Amino acid sequence: MSDKTPPLRSAQWFGSADKNGFMYRSWMKNQGIADHQFQGKPIIGICNTWSELTPCNAHFRTIAEHVKRGVIEAGGFPVEFPVFSNGESNLRPTAMLTRNLASMDVEEAIRGNPIDGVVLLTGCDKTTPALLMGAASCDVPAIVVTGGPMLNGKHKGKDIGAGTIVWQMHESYKAGNISLDEFLSAEAGMSRSA
Repeated sequence: MSDKTPPLRSAQWFGSADKNGFMYRSWMKNQGIADHQFQGKPIIGICNTWSELTPCNAHFRTIAEHVKRGVIEAGGFPVEFPVFSNGESNLRPTAMLTRNLASMDVEEAIRGNPIDGVVLLTGCDKTTPALLMGAASCDVPAIVVTGGPMLNGKHKGKDIGAGTIVWQMHESYKAGNISLDEFLSAEAGMSRSA
């Protein structure tokens, strides 16, 4: 068995002193990336599903910045990239129909770019399997960082969740048992975190 470390996958892009290496490095340098970033550092992709249309992933910009700092501290070169964010809250008719599309987006983004490992930022029951499926197809080291659980909402001092309370409030409002103001108050308190 050899003690020799295998070459980084990203060296196929950045490791050669020829026209291809020149071209790939040049395109990255227009973002202010210095020569030393291309010299033997693993390039760690940060696969980000942040979107204003996916509230459960709304805090991922901040999380991505923390991940970048961690990658730099560990000696890597972080590169963040967006992928399709198929959150259930706004996508019609259902986000499940787009899970495989999101998975293909992740796979192609990893496979087609100079990425040696990837951090997957996920936050809901649709983005998590999509990102895992896409990364598993690429044979690069991957780790999942979840956004954490969404906090229960509050209405009139009581915990409310995103499931049955919607139906209960709707039926109560339709029946005339609560006012529009109370209905909207519950709506405003239901989702109090990302």
